[in-house]
Amino acid sequence: MGKEPDAAFSRLSDSFSFDRRLYGEDVDASLAWARALGRARVLTESEVEALVAGLEEVRGTLADPAFEPLPTDEDIHTAVERLLTEQVGPVAGKLHTGRSRNDQVATDFRLWVMRACDRIEVAILDLARAMAQSARAGVDLPMPGYTHMRPAQPVTWGHWMLSAFWPLIRSRDRFALARASASVLPLGSAALAGTAYPIDRQAIADDLGFESVSPNSIDAISDRDFAVEYLFAAAMLGVNLSRHAEGLILYSGPEYGFVELDEGYTSGSSLMPQKRNPGALELTRAKAGRLVGHLTGLLTTLKGLPSAYDNDLQEDKPPVFDAHDTLLEVLPVLTGLIGTLQLHPSRMAAAITPDMLSTDLADYLVGKGLPFREAHAVAG
Repeated sequence: MGKEPDAAFSRLSDSFSFDRRLYGEDVDASLAWARALGRARVLTESEVEALVAGLEEVRGTLADPAFEPLPTDEDIHTAVERLLTEQVGPVAGKLHTGRSRNDQVATDFRLWVMRACDRIEVAILDLARAMAQSARAGVDLPMPGYTHMRPAQPVTWGHWMLSAFWPLIRSRDRFALARASASVLPLGSAALAGTAYPIDRQAIADDLGFESVSPNSIDAISDRDFAVEYLFAAAMLGVNLSRHAEGLILYSGPEYGFVELDEGYTSGSSLMPQKRNPGALELTRAKAGRLVGHLTGLLTTLKGLPSAYDNDLQEDKPPVFDAHDTLLEVLPVLTGLIGTLQLHPSRMAAAITPDMLSTDLADYLVGKGLPFREAHAVAG
């Protein structure tokens, strides 16, 4: 290119501010690529050793939160290459042999999503354990069950709490599916037509922990299904957490009084000294909208793209990163909140009224030989 990019365009295209968190994945993928080039006899053994040592130094540099990029570091990949060149000299220029930014970015992002799914799973299971413990504590505590927000039939606290536990388990399974979708190695696809070098892609996949290699190089560099699936799992988890939060907001209010929130998870009022607002639960409810927005946003970005790589795909990472951060804020807070809930069995039991046993009466009459429709009318 003979002309420098417009300054405003350079600011628009700069992505270091958000993709710097890919530094570990970029270093790991570059290490695997260097070894693959060595196996293919593209690099000598000493060159591979120099690149490996240099990349580990780069990892340490980028791990420092105080690291400041240069104006020429438009993204994490250029920063890694610059730092590597400073470490090992001209041999750093050989690392990109047979590799494109297109398959490099896709590999880094997939690897990050795989690891992110693992982190989310840990947080989900922590919350699931807290819910199971609360359910166990209230396994025999009767309380009203509601449909249409009206009293319906008696249930137990344990039964109700487990109604939030099982959606968590489904969410864990969705993140496992998103991880499997991400676990397809695109490295070796180059810009779109593959690489001319005899690269053992399966060896790279094994090195990085990918389950398989991509079968089509054009698809490999543009496929972001895994990111959408991650965001769907995040949005669905957020929606289910929001629903549970709404229930706890109601049940902890004075009109119900079934449970009491620990003060550490409530907020006060600047005017009314008596207020203990369910701030943690309200924010959980609100974050669901944010997560759904990220899903619809990325789908909208992808819907009109042609095959292969386009710069639009630079916008795939911010929603995924923010969804990840949001969940890792919400899940531990809910884990602590559930673990410190104070149950009020007497308030639960007092809210059960005789008419809530109407279904049991109808079933009793059926047992005596009355047709159910007649029993239903009698009991009602």
